[in-house]
Amino acid sequence: MTVRRGGAVEGSALPRWVLVPAAVGLLLFVLPLLGILSRVPWTQFVPLVTSDSSLAALELSLRTATASTVLCVLLGVPMALVLARGNVPGTRVLRSIVLLPLVLPPVVGGMALLWTLGRSGLLGPALSLVGIQVGFTTAAVVIAQTFVSLPFLVLSLEGALLTAGDRYESVAATLGARPGRVLVRITVPLVAPGLVSGAVLAFARALGEFGATLTFAGSLQGVTRTLPLEVYLLRETDPDAAAALSLLLVVVAVVVVVAVRGRRNVL
Repeated sequence: MTVRRGGAVEGSALPRWVLVPAAVGLLLFVLPLLGILSRVPWTQFVPLVTSDSSLAALELSLRTATASTVLCVLLGVPMALVLARGNVPGTRVLRSIVLLPLVLPPVVGGMALLWTLGRSGLLGPALSLVGIQVGFTTAAVVIAQTFVSLPFLVLSLEGALLTAGDRYESVAATLGARPGRVLVRITVPLVAPGLVSGAVLAFARALGEFGATLTFAGSLQGVTRTLPLEVYLLRETDPDAAAALSLLLVVVAVVVVVAVRGRRNVL
């Protein structure tokens, strides 16, 4: 990228001064990554990320993130369809509710879940009567991850639905196809790339979830201690292990972002 006379970036209408805050913003992302790389003990990296506690946390994170992603698909696809295609009153309110976990502090989301599904929460006594305990269990981890990840899938799929439009669905309905058949044979294949991207983003968000999980599920090794919680606990007792596991999470996040961006660029 070069700068031409007149203060504009060559090949675009951007003024030259835009490059300065853009570069500062880029440094805001790059420097913390360099900070992690500078603290990783490379000679001990493999032993640190393959220790028993690290592998247990990683295995739990992968299992719960996968389960929460499945829940996001099962719940998020109908929600996105209602937002993009449903002619129901209160759609703006529903969209605002869906966006709420994106703007809530994670610890507030965790407290909200605890006050709803915890032993003394809103639904806790009723669940206890049938022998169900949710708080501080692996199920609580999945619920917390689903709570924070669901908006990513819903918004991604809603955007794909709005971009695709409903022309093909209208034609199919005119030809006599039932709504269920239209959904399965036309709508879902049409927005499949958006659904996959949303699911991948939901998985990545679930894998990195921390605040709501710690508040609602606690940190029991092998039960609720996911990889982000393991990093949090190791930051004081074993900084080298914390740095190694942090890098592992960064690598996973980069792989997810590249996968999603690569799919979108193909489209």
